[in-house]
Amino acid sequence: MSAYLDQVPAANSALVLFSGGQDSSVCLAWALDTYDRVETIGFDYGQRHAIEMTIRQNLLSRFRDVYPLARARLGEDHVCDLKGFGAVAESSLTRESAIVMTERGLPSSFVPGRNLVFFVYAAAVADRRGIDHLVGGMCETDFSGYPDCRAETLKAMETVLNLGVERPFTIDTPLMYLNKAQTWALSQDLGGEALVDLIVEESHTCYMGERGERHPWGYGCGDCPACQLRKTGFEHFLEMKQHAER
Repeated sequence: MSAYLDQVPAANSALVLFSGGQDSSVCLAWALDTYDRVETIGFDYGQRHAIEMTIRQNLLSRFRDVYPLARARLGEDHVCDLKGFGAVAESSLTRESAIVMTERGLPSSFVPGRNLVFFVYAAAVADRRGIDHLVGGMCETDFSGYPDCRAETLKAMETVLNLGVERPFTIDTPLMYLNKAQTWALSQDLGGEALVDLIVEESHTCYMGERGERHPWGYGCGDCPACQLRKTGFEHFLEMKQHAER
């Protein structure tokens, strides 16, 4: 974990919850386009797709190669060890089991309170770093029914953090009302084909941690809910591009 008190960022700064997935990669590009100084934070909570902890480091390095704003604006990366939380909040993402719909009407991949815990840790780091903006890739348009991805949940979380930390935090969720095709389109708007290609090649979404097979939309098993959303979104994105070029 980084030394949080080193190199205090500029006033117009943000901390991005960065997993190394498609959504957090687009959010990182958005933050770099929006703020003068951007830092990132990742969470090791014992996830089955732990490969994302390696992927995110590769992505951060590549961002500086293909996204010009990253060279001047991308700063510290912080990693939090939350394996204890992952053991308590057991789900199909933290143990070997099939992803199915539970009797609660939620997929078994739901990790109870995961995003809420992430924001508490992010706020603690941001407070020490002098950062007021927290950026997350949560979305309630194309998501798996997770209640901690909803706009009303995160608005309430923002209020709690402001009260509990006594800092004027803003939780930014630039993808909240976008579907996956629109998220792909946003990545192209922000960084052109170079950013789209980077996200396809280097980001990781698959819940199974599969990196063996390369699809047009990237690597993954192709069958889990995360892969299906990414695949369908990419196909619709290509259709949108073809229609726009006619």
